[in-house]
Amino acid sequence: MSSSFSHPASAATAEEEAYRHIQQKLRLGRYKAGERLIPEEIAAEIGMSRMPVREAFRRLASDGLVVLRPNRGCIVAGLTLDELYEAFEMRSVLEGLAVRLAMPRIDEDVLDELERLLDRMERAGQSHSGDWVVRHQEFHGRIYALSGRPKLTHQISALHAVIEPYMRIWFDYIDKPLSAREEHAALIVALRSGDVQHAEQVMREHILGTAPMLADFASPNRR
Repeated sequence: MSSSFSHPASAATAEEEAYRHIQQKLRLGRYKAGERLIPEEIAAEIGMSRMPVREAFRRLASDGLVVLRPNRGCIVAGLTLDELYEAFEMRSVLEGLAVRLAMPRIDEDVLDELERLLDRMERAGQSHSGDWVVRHQEFHGRIYALSGRPKLTHQISALHAVIEPYMRIWFDYIDKPLSAREEHAALIVALRSGDVQHAEQVMREHILGTAPMLADFASPNRR
């Protein structure tokens, strides 16, 4: 049973606040893989009791962002290279499906909005701003939100959250791929075409193409 049904509204609100607070720090890389999260410290930081923080840990564990271990508590999850590839493989399938479902809702207004989001992404990249990752997620998020499938969008968002710390570290050390604008522009062209199968395939190939670049950077053998 969902916690929103099993606790008073105030407890659910505190749990949501704790969840979002910890998730944001995980996504920004403020907590490192293998680090133990101390509920008392986080509760004091937010200004609440330990219980909502512990409930938030359970939600974060179901998202794959942390691991709950007996006698060790809550540990920040990390990704092996195989798991990194798997996350991108799952994203490619799910976001491809989202494109397929979104196509009937994509009109000129949506396409114009995606062009504006792409321009914002490009400006963030040119200024070497960490906002590039945020703008990139806004671009993808606008597309998959149009699928009209809340559970699907939740799963995709959870995968973005798992990958985001690695994306941020990547962009701290290297410039964004030179092909980034071209690839996202190609996505808009595919969406504009009205060809559902083509648009889905372009999205899937775009996401899968990122995995080797990020994996190469994250590889322990990289010098």
